[in-house]
Amino acid sequence: MTVITHHRLGEPCWVDYSSSDLPASRAFYTGLFGWEAEEGPAEYGGYLTFRSNGRAVAGMGSVMGEQQPNLWTTYLLVEDAEATVTSAVDARAEVRAPTMTVGDKGAMAVLGDPGGAAVGLWEPGLFRGFEVVAESGAPAWHELYARDYPAQFDFYTSVFGWHTEILGDTADFRYATFGPEGAPTGGIYDADKMLPDGVPSHWTIYFGVDDADAACARVLELGGTVIRDPWDSEFGRFAQVNDPLGGMFLLHHIGSGGAPSA
Repeated sequence: MTVITHHRLGEPCWVDYSSSDLPASRAFYTGLFGWEAEEGPAEYGGYLTFRSNGRAVAGMGSVMGEQQPNLWTTYLLVEDAEATVTSAVDARAEVRAPTMTVGDKGAMAVLGDPGGAAVGLWEPGLFRGFEVVAESGAPAWHELYARDYPAQFDFYTSVFGWHTEILGDTADFRYATFGPEGAPTGGIYDADKMLPDGVPSHWTIYFGVDDADAACARVLELGGTVIRDPWDSEFGRFAQVNDPLGGMFLLHHIGSGGAPSA
């Protein structure tokens, strides 16, 4: 088990899901990944923390407004959420949710980056973030589908200090990973030509599974949809799915690789 005891500044440290139907979403994700759902105090609005083998891997809360879609959000670790919001706005981001203290757990904010993708910030208090990665039932990769790749690349490298490695820089494939050399955490993909009309830039989360084909079958049993059947690439075996409420995520066959699917 890849237990996380230290999160790197500026990189993903947490993911959570905004749901318009918490009981239905809880049933789907616990049924798919075998997660245990831990209910928070009432003052946190029914927020759930999902655990895999007792270790925190993801969260879930209610959507904040009727027009908000059901979706996963990636949070980046910061030392000072309010100061980072200021720096991000100076770098052409917009504030989607202002800085809010979450008891003694930490502080959070949500931004829209210069390409329109929502991304969270997490300033840790007693809670630092997910406790296991790159295992079955845990986050395995974080990927930005960018409509404005140059602007978004510059934004994250300047505001969050990412170390990047360019995997491709052609009209057909433009992709960069971020994280320490040899141990990247996620990537930025120039998806402008790939995304359907009307679909904005967005972050996507990959969850590890023992068997991508079996996991897809389970998604269907639980009322979800398989958007793209399992496929193999030089980076591993992947599948793209929707939960019953339309929330999209990807499955990564753990042990088959560890970089992007593009």
